[in-house]
Order: sequence, then structure tokens, then C-alpha cells
Amino acid sequence: MSHKSAWNRITLWASLLFVVILGFSRLSYGMFLPGIQRELGGSYSQLGILGTVNFIGYLAGTLCLPPLISRFPDRKHAINRTTCFLLGFAMIGSAFSDHYTPLGLWRFAIGFLSAIATVLVLSIAMDAVRPAEQGVASGLIWLGGSAGILVTGLSAPLTIDPSYLQGWRYAWAAMGAFGIAAAFGFTVVTNKRRLGKLSSQADMKTPDQERVNVYRLLFSPEKLLFLIGSYFFFGAGYIIYFTYLIPYLVSKGIPSLYAGLIWSGIGLAGLFNGWIGGRAIDRWPSGFTLAAGVSLGTIGVLGVTTGDLFLTALGAVTIGLVSFITPPLMTTSLLRRHVPQHAYAACLSIATAFFAAGQIIGPIVGGVGVQQYGLQFGVASSAIFMGISAGLAALYGRKQRKPKTRDLHLGA
Repeated sequence: MSHKSAWNRITLWASLLFVVILGFSRLSYGMFLPGIQRELGGSYSQLGILGTVNFIGYLAGTLCLPPLISRFPDRKHAINRTTCFLLGFAMIGSAFSDHYTPLGLWRFAIGFLSAIATVLVLSIAMDAVRPAEQGVASGLIWLGGSAGILVTGLSAPLTIDPSYLQGWRYAWAAMGAFGIAAAFGFTVVTNKRRLGKLSSQADMKTPDQERVNVYRLLFSPEKLLFLIGSYFFFGAGYIIYFTYLIPYLVSKGIPSLYAGLIWSGIGLAGLFNGWIGGRAIDRWPSGFTLAAGVSLGTIGVLGVTTGDLFLTALGAVTIGLVSFITPPLMTTSLLRRHVPQHAYAACLSIATAFFAAGQIIGPIVGGVGVQQYGLQFGVASSAIFMGISAGLAALYGRKQRKPKTRDLHLGA
């Protein structure tokens, strides 16, 4: 089966899907929070719980995917197609919520569907790319999330300005429609490529045997444990920042246009992050490369502690440039390098489950911080988790230097 360069129609459509999977369906919630609070009421800590519900759904989706793939190994494309279309419709459905309960149910469904779509879109797209260019391909796909943030930020005058009470509803409905269109495009280009793609029986293992080996591979301290741990703590840290940054800026009396521009600045910088991070991990496929990006992002978070708008904005752009999508794209690429192909989707799904667990814990911890010490402290607390993430990534880099951990395989 021939492989393509990183720049191809499949990665393009995958990137457009990630605009929805990451930028719209998950991270737009933090941007729309002031508008949602204005219409539905409640405190920011209460509304933060709905963010947690979204990530509980995300965790449930990642946990359901490995047994689903084991049960239907030849139905990956069909599962992905159904999931992506349903995600678009769920986005539209959430726009009609008139109370916490239906909004919470939609946020759970969106989290569940986006988790499955994240893993399967990446897995399908990376199957088509040459091994030497998979870091760049991963970066191109993940930068779709940055584009989603950029577009969401530009919608700020419509979605969080007090004069547009229901602006967030229109935005979510439009985002859902875009998601349906992107799902259709991805389906068309991947179906054209599916020519005789059945795996040979020799490469297939029984589900039980594969599951045992996958867990041994992921949770061994000598193999991938520190990488998975880094992904968990990054999930907790970055989601605190993205959940409470805009509410903090609004509470400071910053005009909605400026708050939206800061949010868009993260997305715009993230577009370069996808390209820089992908190139970097292809050239230096190491935990140290990951640790460098997360460390700089940790410093960026601390800009909020100064109380200065310029330094807060500069810190936000720094996060977008070097660490917003760096951990997901680099973890995706590192797993692809060190995990057998037939086990990649299961390994990525389990890694994503830990990322999701971090995102569940993050808003809870951040919400407690906001309630006790205010929004500024709550946002800044994300630096603690990101610092731990950087340390674990560096430990993984040290483990990689040992000869016995350079080439990981299921039978090791």
C-alpha cells in the first residue's frame, strides 16, 4: 500500500475536522462561558462543572473505543464516519439548550463523540502518511484545533458581548454545520484510498493478547509510562487555563473585542505551533523536545499573575506558539514511532483516556481555586500541572536514551 507525503487531501480534511473536534466542540465552551452565564445564570464554578461533564464524556468515549475496535477491527472507517456526523448534529443540538440539564447532556455527548473521532481520524490519516513525515502530518492535523480557536475568538463580539444575548447559540449551530460538511469531505477522500486494505492474518492478534501487551507497553516505567503521565498532567493544566482565561479577562472589565483577540492570538500562534512542533518531533523524536515546549507554556501561564494585560496576552500567545497543541501532536507522533501499527489505535485511545482524565480533574481543581481565591489564581494554577507535565516528559526523554527502550515492541 503506497504512502503519501504529509501534505495530502486526507490530512487536509482531517485538519478541517479537528477545527470542530478540538477548536469548536471542546474549547469554544470557555470562550462562550460569559454569554452562557448571562443567559442561563449560575456561577463560573457551577458552569465549570459542565466543562467537567464534557470531559467525563470524553473519557467514556476513549474507554469504549479499544473494545469497539477489537470487536469490529474492519469497521474503523464506518465507526468514524458515524461519529463525526453525529458530532456535528450534537453541536447543533447544544445550541438549543435552555437549561443546565440539557446543556450538560449535550456536552457529555459531544465529549463522547469527539474522543472517538480524535483517535480514529488521527489513526486513519496517519495510516496514509510516510513514516518519516508523520510528525509533520500530525502537526498539520492538530493545527486545525488552533484554527478553530482563532475563528472562535473572532466571533467574540457576537458571542460574549452583552448586546447579543443568544450569540453563542448561533455560533454553535454554525460550527455544527461546518462539522457535518468536514465529515462528508473526509469520508469522500478516505473512501477513495481504501483499495485492498485488509491486514494479513499473520499480523492479527486476538483481542485479549493485544490488550495485555498494550497495557504492558504503556504502563512500564522503562517504556511509555512517563509519556502517558505527562499527557495526563498537561490535560489537567491546559484545560484550567482555557476554561477560566476569558471569564478572568471579562471580570477585569476588558472589552469583549480585546478578550476575543487574545483568544484568537492563541489560535493564530497555534497555527505555527502545528508546523514547528511537527518538524521538531520528526527531527528530534524525544521527550526532551516535548518537555521544552511544555516548559515554555508554563512560563506563559504565569503572565496572568502579573495582572498586566500585555503580559497576560503575551503569555497566551506563547502558549499558543509552543505548547497548546505540542503535547497532543508530539504524543501522537511518538506513539506512532514506538508502537506496532495494529496496536496504534488502541494505544492512542488509552493515552487519550489519561488526557481526558486530566481534563476532568483540571476544571474541578480550577473551580475550587476560583471559588476560594478568585479567577486570577484559578487561571494561574494551571502552571502547576503543566510544570509537572514538563518534568515527566523530560524523564521520558531520559528513558529513551537507554538502548533497551529505543525500539519498543509488543513482545518486549
